[in-house]
Amino acid sequence: MTAVSAVLTRSGQWGSLAAMGSLRSRALAWVGRRYLARQQKRGFDLEKMAFLPDTALMPLRREGLDPVAELGAARDEAPIRKLDMPFGLNAWLVTGYEEAKAVLGKVSEFSNDFTNLVGNAGVTEDQNPGGLGFADPPVHTRLRKLLTAEFTMRRLSRLTPRIDAIVNEQLDAMAATEGPVDLWEQFALPIPSLVICELLGVSYEDRADVQRLSTARFDLFGGAGASLGAMSESLEYLLEVVRKQREEPGDGLLGMLIKDHGDEISDQELAGLADGVLTGGLETTASMLALGALVVLRDPAAFDAANGDDDAVHRFVEELLRYLAVVQMAFPRFAKQDIEIEGVRIGEGDIVLASLSGANRDAVLGADMESFDPTREPTSHLAFGYGAHRCIGAELARMELRTAYPALVRRFPKLRLAVEPEELTFRKVSIVYGLDSLPVLVD
Repeated sequence: MTAVSAVLTRSGQWGSLAAMGSLRSRALAWVGRRYLARQQKRGFDLEKMAFLPDTALMPLRREGLDPVAELGAARDEAPIRKLDMPFGLNAWLVTGYEEAKAVLGKVSEFSNDFTNLVGNAGVTEDQNPGGLGFADPPVHTRLRKLLTAEFTMRRLSRLTPRIDAIVNEQLDAMAATEGPVDLWEQFALPIPSLVICELLGVSYEDRADVQRLSTARFDLFGGAGASLGAMSESLEYLLEVVRKQREEPGDGLLGMLIKDHGDEISDQELAGLADGVLTGGLETTASMLALGALVVLRDPAAFDAANGDDDAVHRFVEELLRYLAVVQMAFPRFAKQDIEIEGVRIGEGDIVLASLSGANRDAVLGADMESFDPTREPTSHLAFGYGAHRCIGAELARMELRTAYPALVRRFPKLRLAVEPEELTFRKVSIVYGLDSLPVLVD
Protein backbone atom coordinates (compact mmCIF):
# COMPACT_ATOMS: atom_id res chain seq x y z
CA MET A 1 0.00 0.00 0.00
CA THR A 2 1.37 3.43 -0.93
CA ALA A 3 1.85 6.22 1.62
CA VAL A 4 -0.92 8.20 -0.07
CA SER A 5 -3.41 5.31 0.06
CA ALA A 6 -2.44 4.49 3.66
CA VAL A 7 -3.20 8.03 4.79
CA LEU A 8 -6.53 8.06 2.99
CA THR A 9 -7.46 4.65 4.35
CA ARG A 10 -6.73 5.67 7.94
CA SER A 11 -8.78 8.82 7.49
CA GLY A 12 -11.78 6.78 6.30
CA GLN A 13 -12.01 8.63 2.99
CA TRP A 14 -12.08 5.65 0.63
CA GLY A 15 -15.79 4.76 0.91
CA SER A 16 -16.84 2.56 -1.96
CA LEU A 17 -14.45 0.88 -4.39
CA ALA A 18 -15.40 3.43 -7.04
CA ALA A 19 -14.67 6.31 -4.69
CA MET A 20 -11.36 4.69 -3.80
CA GLY A 21 -10.29 4.65 -7.43
CA SER A 22 -11.35 8.26 -7.93
CA LEU A 23 -9.57 9.54 -4.80
CA ARG A 24 -6.44 7.57 -5.56
CA SER A 25 -6.36 9.03 -9.06
CA ARG A 26 -6.76 12.55 -7.71
CA ALA A 27 -4.12 11.98 -5.05
CA LEU A 28 -1.61 10.73 -7.60
CA ALA A 29 -2.37 13.67 -9.87
CA TRP A 30 -1.83 16.05 -6.94
CA VAL A 31 1.52 14.37 -6.15
CA GLY A 32 2.52 14.71 -9.79
CA ARG A 33 1.75 18.42 -9.95
CA ARG A 34 3.54 19.11 -6.69
CA TYR A 35 6.56 17.20 -8.01
CA LEU A 36 6.56 19.33 -11.15
CA ALA A 37 6.29 22.49 -9.05
CA ARG A 38 9.30 21.46 -6.93
CA GLN A 39 11.30 20.58 -10.03
CA GLN A 40 10.51 23.96 -11.56
CA LYS A 41 11.82 25.70 -8.45
CA ARG A 42 15.08 23.77 -8.67
CA GLY A 43 15.36 24.17 -12.42
CA PHE A 44 14.87 21.36 -14.89
CA ASP A 45 15.57 20.28 -18.42
CA LEU A 46 12.57 18.56 -19.99
CA GLU A 47 14.85 16.20 -21.88
CA LYS A 48 16.38 14.93 -18.62
CA MET A 49 13.07 14.29 -16.86
CA ALA A 50 13.06 10.52 -17.29
CA PHE A 51 9.51 10.14 -15.99
CA LEU A 52 8.13 11.96 -19.05
CA PRO A 53 7.37 9.43 -21.79
CA ASP A 54 8.70 9.92 -25.32
CA THR A 55 5.16 10.50 -26.54
CA ALA A 56 4.97 13.64 -24.35
CA LEU A 57 8.30 14.98 -25.62
CA MET A 58 7.81 13.98 -29.25
CA PRO A 59 5.88 17.17 -30.26
CA LEU A 60 8.83 19.26 -29.00
CA ARG A 61 11.44 17.44 -31.08
CA ARG A 62 12.45 18.20 -34.65
CA GLU A 63 14.74 17.02 -37.40
CA GLY A 64 16.30 20.25 -38.61
CA LEU A 65 13.44 22.57 -39.50
CA ASP A 66 10.78 19.87 -39.65
CA PRO A 67 8.76 18.24 -36.87
CA VAL A 68 9.70 14.59 -36.40
CA ALA A 69 7.83 12.23 -38.71
CA GLU A 70 6.04 10.70 -35.72
CA LEU A 71 4.08 13.92 -35.23
CA GLY A 72 2.52 13.76 -38.69
CA ALA A 73 1.83 10.06 -38.27
CA ALA A 74 0.12 10.72 -34.93
CA ARG A 75 -2.02 13.45 -36.52
CA ASP A 76 -3.06 11.19 -39.39
CA GLU A 77 -3.94 8.34 -37.04
CA ALA A 78 -5.68 10.28 -34.26
CA PRO A 79 -5.62 14.11 -34.21
CA ILE A 80 -6.58 13.97 -30.51
CA ARG A 81 -4.86 11.28 -28.50
CA LYS A 82 -4.33 10.55 -24.84
CA LEU A 83 -0.74 10.72 -23.63
CA ASP A 84 0.75 8.08 -21.38
CA MET A 85 1.56 10.23 -18.36
CA PRO A 86 2.76 9.31 -14.84
CA PHE A 87 1.12 10.15 -11.49
CA GLY A 88 -2.37 9.57 -12.86
CA LEU A 89 -2.24 12.81 -14.87
CA ASN A 90 -4.68 12.84 -17.76
CA ALA A 91 -3.20 14.68 -20.73
CA TRP A 92 -4.26 14.92 -24.35
CA LEU A 93 -2.16 15.84 -27.39
CA VAL A 94 -4.00 17.68 -30.16
CA THR A 95 -2.26 17.67 -33.54
CA GLY A 96 -5.08 18.29 -36.03
CA TYR A 97 -5.79 21.78 -37.34
CA GLU A 98 -9.55 21.82 -36.80
CA GLU A 99 -9.20 20.08 -33.46
CA ALA A 100 -6.58 22.59 -32.26
CA LYS A 101 -8.82 25.50 -33.29
CA ALA A 102 -11.70 23.92 -31.40
CA VAL A 103 -9.64 23.71 -28.20
CA LEU A 104 -7.98 27.13 -28.50
CA GLY A 105 -11.28 28.81 -29.31
CA LYS A 106 -13.07 27.63 -26.16
CA VAL A 107 -12.32 30.07 -23.34
CA SER A 108 -15.15 29.23 -20.95
CA GLU A 109 -14.52 25.47 -21.15
CA PHE A 110 -10.74 25.61 -20.63
CA SER A 111 -8.51 27.45 -18.17
CA ASN A 112 -5.08 28.99 -18.79
CA ASP A 113 -4.56 30.05 -15.18
CA PHE A 114 -0.93 29.66 -14.07
CA THR A 115 -1.80 27.92 -10.80
CA ASN A 116 -3.21 25.00 -12.78
CA LEU A 117 0.34 24.33 -13.94
CA VAL A 118 2.18 24.45 -10.62
CA GLY A 119 -0.51 24.53 -7.92
CA ASN A 120 -1.19 27.32 -5.44
CA ALA A 121 1.10 26.05 -2.68
CA GLY A 122 4.52 27.63 -2.62
CA VAL A 123 3.98 29.99 -5.56
CA THR A 124 4.28 33.60 -4.49
CA GLU A 125 2.79 36.59 -6.24
CA ASP A 126 6.15 37.60 -7.69
CA GLN A 127 6.53 34.15 -9.28
CA ASN A 128 3.19 34.26 -11.08
CA PRO A 129 3.77 35.82 -14.52
CA GLY A 130 0.20 37.03 -14.85
CA GLY A 131 -0.26 38.83 -18.13
CA LEU A 132 -2.55 37.49 -20.84
CA GLY A 133 -1.13 34.03 -21.49
CA PHE A 134 -1.73 32.71 -17.96
CA ALA A 135 -4.99 34.51 -17.15
CA ASP A 136 -8.66 33.57 -17.45
CA PRO A 137 -11.71 35.84 -17.85
CA PRO A 138 -12.70 38.22 -16.45
CA VAL A 139 -9.08 39.25 -15.69
CA HIS A 140 -7.91 38.27 -19.17
CA THR A 141 -10.80 40.10 -20.82
CA ARG A 142 -10.13 43.35 -18.95
CA LEU A 143 -6.36 43.32 -19.51
CA ARG A 144 -6.60 42.41 -23.17
CA LYS A 145 -9.07 45.22 -23.77
CA LEU A 146 -6.62 47.68 -22.22
CA LEU A 147 -3.72 46.34 -24.26
CA THR A 148 -5.46 45.92 -27.61
CA ALA A 149 -5.58 49.68 -28.23
CA GLU A 150 -1.77 49.80 -28.05
CA PHE A 151 -1.40 47.10 -30.71
CA THR A 152 -3.56 48.58 -33.45
CA MET A 153 -1.75 49.26 -36.72
CA ARG A 154 -2.29 52.98 -36.14
CA ARG A 155 -0.38 52.86 -32.85
CA LEU A 156 2.24 50.42 -34.12
CA SER A 157 2.95 52.50 -37.22
CA ARG A 158 4.90 54.93 -35.05
CA LEU A 159 7.51 52.19 -34.68
CA THR A 160 8.11 51.80 -38.44
CA PRO A 161 11.00 54.32 -38.66
CA ARG A 162 12.65 52.81 -35.59
CA ILE A 163 12.32 49.25 -36.92
CA ASP A 164 13.93 50.34 -40.20
CA ALA A 165 16.75 52.06 -38.32
CA ILE A 166 17.32 49.13 -35.96
CA VAL A 167 17.54 46.65 -38.86
CA ASN A 168 19.96 48.85 -40.78
CA GLU A 169 22.12 49.39 -37.71
CA GLN A 170 22.49 45.63 -37.30
CA LEU A 171 23.29 45.19 -40.98
CA ASP A 172 25.98 47.89 -40.68
CA ALA A 173 27.48 46.03 -37.73
CA MET A 174 27.47 42.77 -39.69
CA ALA A 175 29.16 44.43 -42.67
CA ALA A 176 31.88 45.83 -40.40
CA THR A 177 32.69 42.40 -38.94
CA GLU A 178 35.69 40.57 -40.35
CA GLY A 179 35.22 36.92 -41.18
CA PRO A 180 32.12 34.89 -40.27
CA VAL A 181 29.19 36.65 -38.63
CA ASP A 182 26.85 34.96 -36.16
CA LEU A 183 23.52 35.96 -37.65
CA TRP A 184 21.70 34.85 -34.48
CA GLU A 185 23.76 37.07 -32.20
CA GLN A 186 24.18 40.09 -34.47
CA PHE A 187 20.87 40.14 -36.33
CA ALA A 188 18.10 37.84 -35.10
CA LEU A 189 18.33 38.56 -31.36
CA PRO A 190 19.13 42.31 -31.28
CA ILE A 191 16.33 43.37 -33.64
CA PRO A 192 13.32 42.23 -31.55
CA SER A 193 15.19 43.13 -28.36
CA LEU A 194 15.61 46.74 -29.42
CA VAL A 195 12.11 46.93 -30.89
CA ILE A 196 10.63 45.77 -27.59
CA CYS A 197 12.76 48.29 -25.69
CA GLU A 198 11.26 50.93 -27.98
CA LEU A 199 7.73 49.56 -27.58
CA LEU A 200 7.80 49.32 -23.79
CA GLY A 201 9.82 52.45 -23.19
CA VAL A 202 12.79 50.56 -21.69
CA SER A 203 16.16 52.28 -22.03
CA TYR A 204 18.48 50.77 -24.64
CA GLU A 205 21.22 50.35 -22.06
CA ASP A 206 19.07 47.62 -20.52
CA ARG A 207 18.75 45.53 -23.69
CA ALA A 208 21.20 42.87 -22.43
CA ASP A 209 18.95 42.31 -19.41
CA VAL A 210 15.90 42.19 -21.67
CA GLN A 211 17.49 39.44 -23.78
CA ARG A 212 18.69 37.43 -20.80
CA LEU A 213 15.38 37.60 -18.94
CA SER A 214 13.41 36.55 -21.99
CA THR A 215 15.59 33.49 -22.58
CA ALA A 216 15.50 32.47 -18.92
CA ARG A 217 11.72 32.89 -18.86
CA PHE A 218 11.22 30.45 -21.73
CA ASP A 219 13.69 28.01 -20.21
CA LEU A 220 11.02 27.36 -17.55
CA PHE A 221 9.33 25.21 -20.16
CA GLY A 222 11.97 23.99 -22.51
CA GLY A 223 15.60 24.57 -21.51
CA ALA A 224 18.20 23.68 -18.93
CA GLY A 225 18.55 25.64 -15.70
CA ALA A 226 14.99 26.92 -15.74
CA SER A 227 13.30 28.03 -12.53
CA LEU A 228 10.51 30.04 -11.01
CA GLY A 229 13.33 32.21 -9.66
CA ALA A 230 14.05 33.38 -13.21
CA MET A 231 10.42 34.42 -13.51
CA SER A 232 10.66 36.32 -10.23
CA GLU A 233 13.74 38.18 -11.45
CA SER A 234 12.00 39.15 -14.67
CA LEU A 235 8.95 40.49 -12.86
CA GLU A 236 11.07 42.30 -10.25
CA TYR A 237 13.03 44.02 -13.02
CA LEU A 238 9.89 44.99 -14.89
CA LEU A 239 8.21 46.26 -11.71
CA GLU A 240 11.08 48.70 -11.35
CA VAL A 241 10.58 49.81 -14.96
CA VAL A 242 6.86 50.30 -14.21
CA ARG A 243 7.60 52.37 -11.09
CA LYS A 244 9.83 54.68 -13.12
CA GLN A 245 7.10 55.03 -15.72
CA ARG A 246 4.59 55.90 -12.98
CA GLU A 247 6.80 58.82 -11.99
CA GLU A 248 7.45 59.99 -15.55
CA PRO A 249 5.21 58.28 -18.12
CA GLY A 250 6.86 58.10 -21.52
CA ASP A 251 5.47 57.55 -25.00
CA GLY A 252 6.00 53.77 -24.93
CA LEU A 253 3.37 51.14 -24.21
CA LEU A 254 3.76 51.28 -20.43
CA GLY A 255 3.67 55.05 -20.35
CA MET A 256 0.59 55.19 -22.56
CA LEU A 257 -1.25 52.62 -20.42
CA ILE A 258 -0.45 54.66 -17.32
CA LYS A 259 -1.56 57.90 -18.98
CA ASP A 260 -4.78 56.41 -20.29
CA HIS A 261 -5.76 54.21 -17.35
CA GLY A 262 -3.84 55.40 -14.29
CA ASP A 263 -4.73 53.48 -11.13
CA GLU A 264 -7.21 51.36 -13.08
CA ILE A 265 -4.29 49.02 -13.73
CA SER A 266 -1.88 48.00 -10.97
CA ASP A 267 1.92 47.89 -11.11
CA GLN A 268 1.80 44.09 -10.84
CA GLU A 269 -0.59 43.87 -13.78
CA LEU A 270 1.55 46.24 -15.85
CA ALA A 271 4.66 44.20 -15.09
CA GLY A 272 2.81 41.01 -16.07
CA LEU A 273 1.72 42.56 -19.35
CA ALA A 274 5.25 43.77 -20.03
CA ASP A 275 6.58 40.30 -19.24
CA GLY A 276 4.12 38.82 -21.73
CA VAL A 277 5.25 41.27 -24.41
CA LEU A 278 8.89 40.56 -23.60
CA THR A 279 8.66 36.79 -23.71
CA GLY A 280 6.04 36.60 -26.43
CA GLY A 281 7.84 38.96 -28.77
CA LEU A 282 11.57 38.52 -28.24
CA GLU A 283 12.57 34.86 -28.24
CA THR A 284 9.87 33.95 -30.73
CA THR A 285 10.67 36.67 -33.27
CA ALA A 286 14.42 36.08 -32.85
CA SER A 287 13.95 32.38 -33.61
CA MET A 288 11.80 33.25 -36.63
CA LEU A 289 14.44 35.62 -37.97
CA ALA A 290 17.24 33.05 -37.57
CA LEU A 291 15.37 29.99 -38.84
CA GLY A 292 13.80 32.01 -41.66
CA ALA A 293 17.27 33.19 -42.70
CA LEU A 294 18.35 29.54 -42.81
CA VAL A 295 15.44 28.80 -45.16
CA VAL A 296 16.59 31.69 -47.34
CA LEU A 297 20.16 30.38 -47.36
CA ARG A 298 19.18 26.88 -48.48
CA ASP A 299 16.36 27.74 -50.92
CA PRO A 300 16.99 30.08 -53.90
CA ALA A 301 13.23 30.51 -54.40
CA ALA A 302 12.93 31.76 -50.82
CA PHE A 303 15.84 34.17 -51.40
CA ASP A 304 14.09 35.56 -54.48
CA ALA A 305 10.77 35.89 -52.63
CA ALA A 306 12.40 37.83 -49.77
CA ASN A 307 13.88 40.13 -52.41
CA GLY A 308 10.57 40.60 -54.21
CA ASP A 309 7.78 43.17 -54.08
CA ASP A 310 5.54 43.74 -51.07
CA ASP A 311 3.08 41.04 -52.16
CA ALA A 312 5.83 38.45 -52.60
CA VAL A 313 7.32 39.34 -49.22
CA HIS A 314 3.89 39.04 -47.59
CA ARG A 315 3.35 35.53 -48.99
CA PHE A 316 6.91 34.55 -48.06
CA VAL A 317 6.52 35.69 -44.44
CA GLU A 318 3.12 34.04 -43.96
CA GLU A 319 4.43 30.76 -45.37
CA LEU A 320 7.47 30.96 -43.07
CA LEU A 321 5.22 31.49 -40.06
CA ARG A 322 3.17 28.43 -41.00
CA TYR A 323 6.09 26.22 -41.96
CA LEU A 324 8.41 27.03 -39.05
CA ALA A 325 5.80 27.42 -36.28
CA VAL A 326 8.58 28.28 -33.83
CA VAL A 327 6.12 28.24 -30.92
CA GLN A 328 5.60 24.50 -31.10
CA MET A 329 2.98 24.16 -28.38
CA ALA A 330 0.26 26.46 -27.11
CA PHE A 331 0.01 27.21 -23.39
CA PRO A 332 -1.49 24.17 -21.63
CA ARG A 333 -5.27 24.23 -21.32
CA PHE A 334 -7.06 22.66 -18.34
CA ALA A 335 -10.60 21.42 -18.86
CA LYS A 336 -13.00 23.17 -16.47
CA GLN A 337 -15.72 20.63 -17.19
CA ASP A 338 -16.30 17.43 -19.12
CA ILE A 339 -16.27 18.33 -22.80
CA GLU A 340 -16.31 16.63 -26.19
CA ILE A 341 -13.95 17.82 -28.94
CA GLU A 342 -14.45 16.33 -32.41
CA GLY A 343 -15.96 13.19 -30.90
CA VAL A 344 -13.34 12.75 -28.15
CA ARG A 345 -14.45 13.09 -24.52
CA ILE A 346 -12.09 15.11 -22.34
CA GLY A 347 -12.68 14.99 -18.59
CA GLU A 348 -12.78 17.85 -16.10
CA GLY A 349 -9.25 18.67 -14.92
CA ASP A 350 -7.55 17.01 -17.91
CA ILE A 351 -4.58 18.80 -19.49
CA VAL A 352 -4.84 19.55 -23.21
CA LEU A 353 -1.71 20.31 -25.24
CA ALA A 354 -2.26 21.77 -28.71
CA SER A 355 0.64 21.19 -31.11
CA LEU A 356 0.85 24.28 -33.31
CA SER A 357 3.64 22.80 -35.42
CA GLY A 358 1.49 19.71 -36.01
CA ALA A 359 -1.66 21.67 -36.81
CA ASN A 360 0.16 23.93 -39.27
CA ARG A 361 1.22 20.91 -41.34
CA ASP A 362 -2.31 19.45 -41.51
CA ALA A 363 -3.44 18.63 -45.06
CA VAL A 364 -6.76 20.41 -44.46
CA LEU A 365 -4.85 23.66 -45.00
CA GLY A 366 -3.88 22.67 -48.55
CA ALA A 367 -1.65 20.49 -50.64
CA ASP A 368 1.87 19.47 -49.62
CA MET A 369 1.85 21.20 -46.25
CA GLU A 370 5.08 19.43 -45.23
CA SER A 371 6.98 21.53 -47.78
CA PHE A 372 7.90 25.21 -47.86
CA ASP A 373 6.47 27.10 -50.82
CA PRO A 374 7.20 30.86 -50.80
CA THR A 375 4.58 31.45 -53.51
CA ARG A 376 1.77 29.75 -51.57
CA GLU A 377 -1.28 31.90 -50.92
CA PRO A 378 -1.41 32.69 -47.18
CA THR A 379 -3.23 30.14 -45.06
CA SER A 380 -5.16 30.58 -41.82
CA HIS A 381 -2.23 29.14 -39.88
CA LEU A 382 -2.00 28.91 -36.10
CA ALA A 383 1.52 30.30 -35.69
CA PHE A 384 0.09 33.01 -33.43
CA GLY A 385 -2.47 30.75 -31.81
CA TYR A 386 -6.20 31.26 -32.12
CA GLY A 387 -9.15 32.70 -30.26
CA ALA A 388 -9.10 34.96 -27.22
CA HIS A 389 -5.49 34.02 -26.41
CA ARG A 390 -4.15 34.64 -29.92
CA CYS A 391 -0.85 36.53 -29.75
CA ILE A 392 -1.71 40.19 -29.39
CA GLY A 393 1.66 41.20 -30.87
CA ALA A 394 1.17 39.30 -34.13
CA GLU A 395 1.14 42.42 -36.31
CA LEU A 396 4.27 43.80 -34.66
CA ALA A 397 6.07 40.51 -35.37
CA ARG A 398 4.94 40.67 -39.00
CA MET A 399 6.24 44.23 -39.27
CA GLU A 400 9.67 43.14 -38.06
CA LEU A 401 9.84 40.10 -40.35
CA ARG A 402 8.65 42.00 -43.44
CA THR A 403 11.32 44.63 -42.81
CA ALA A 404 14.24 42.42 -41.79
CA TYR A 405 14.26 39.69 -44.46
CA PRO A 406 14.22 41.97 -47.53
CA ALA A 407 16.82 44.27 -45.97
CA LEU A 408 19.08 41.29 -45.23
CA VAL A 409 19.09 39.77 -48.72
CA ARG A 410 19.33 43.13 -50.50
CA ARG A 411 22.25 44.24 -48.37
CA PHE A 412 24.07 40.91 -48.68
CA PRO A 413 23.23 39.28 -52.05
CA LYS A 414 26.12 36.80 -51.53
CA LEU A 415 24.96 35.77 -48.07
CA ARG A 416 25.89 32.13 -47.38
CA LEU A 417 26.57 29.70 -44.56
CA ALA A 418 30.07 29.79 -43.06
CA VAL A 419 29.83 26.17 -41.88
CA GLU A 420 28.48 22.92 -43.26
CA PRO A 421 24.72 22.57 -42.63
CA GLU A 422 25.26 19.47 -40.46
CA GLU A 423 27.41 21.55 -38.09
CA LEU A 424 24.47 23.70 -37.02
CA THR A 425 23.01 22.81 -33.62
CA PHE A 426 19.31 23.12 -32.87
CA ARG A 427 17.46 23.03 -29.58
CA LYS A 428 16.58 19.47 -28.74
CA VAL A 429 13.42 19.85 -26.66
CA SER A 430 11.87 23.29 -26.47
CA ILE A 431 8.51 25.02 -26.56
CA VAL A 432 10.12 27.73 -28.71
CA TYR A 433 12.25 26.07 -31.38
CA GLY A 434 15.51 27.61 -32.50
CA LEU A 435 19.23 27.17 -33.00
CA ASP A 436 22.27 28.12 -30.95
CA SER A 437 24.12 30.10 -33.62
CA LEU A 438 24.05 30.75 -37.36
CA PRO A 439 27.54 31.55 -38.75
CA VAL A 440 27.34 33.24 -42.16
CA LEU A 441 29.59 35.02 -44.63
CA VAL A 442 28.27 38.30 -45.98
CA ASP A 443 30.66 39.15 -48.81
